[in-house]
Amino acid sequence: MKRSTLFLAILILLCTLSQAQGKLEKAEYSLADKEERDNRRSGSRSYDSYSSSDSYDDQDSFLAETFGIFFAEIFLYASYYTIVETPVERDYRGSNASITKYPYLNSNTGNYAYDWNDNTQLFRATFSSRFIAENRKLYGNHLHLDMRFFQRAGLEIDYLQLWEENTNFGNNSLAIYTALAKYHRVRTERFNAWWGLGAAYIDGQVNEWGFTYGLGAELFFAKPLSLEANFNQTFINNRTVNKFNTLLNYHVNRYKFTGGYEHLKIGSQDISTFSAGIGVSF
Repeated sequence: MKRSTLFLAILILLCTLSQAQGKLEKAEYSLADKEERDNRRSGSRSYDSYSSSDSYDDQDSFLAETFGIFFAEIFLYASYYTIVETPVERDYRGSNASITKYPYLNSNTGNYAYDWNDNTQLFRATFSSRFIAENRKLYGNHLHLDMRFFQRAGLEIDYLQLWEENTNFGNNSLAIYTALAKYHRVRTERFNAWWGLGAAYIDGQVNEWGFTYGLGAELFFAKPLSLEANFNQTFINNRTVNKFNTLLNYHVNRYKFTGGYEHLKIGSQDISTFSAGIGVSF
């Protein structure tokens, strides 16, 4: 009887400990602990693929020589037109659109205006702070700097700090630093879209750098409002860190007030939050 009671107590304790582990701790573990196992798997896979591909070397070489150059040219042309600009777009006014000093400065124009005038400039930076929270115990803050220059280029720097309060194990925190070089692919007076490439650093127990890419767009549908959506994905130890947000912006001169939704997937953990903040352009 005593043994049964002791066993039951240990079982309950273990279940309690496993449930008490916070989301941030689970996320950090899923990112960091995966590396060694994935290295072993990738090593075995690379050996198998190498050994199985020997018999096809001659066929692959023939196909590459016959069709490789043709398909490579098609891919390069298609990629350039998709990510940079098509010949048709070069004749459109948006091809030479200029950066506005801030949205809705002149009538209904957003981030870009077709005509160069006193309301446009070569460089603009927007700094914002945005609070996010899933619940009273899990919350964070974005410090975000978005720079635009020379009509099409941009640089984005984002610092996301997360905190989680855990009753049984104390507090935990996780920081994500992201830098993206951006290309503003679509530039109209009411709508703009961009893509970017860069790097991210995951702090805490992970302490790893990873390659990252991002996509985003903003629609200025009615003064003084705009609707914005952004997606960012970082690769860490064969896992990913995903950030997605959709935001409603209210523009007042150089300032904007923001509210919306943000979803984070850090390793194996999903975090859904509301978001609210303020930004200023200069």
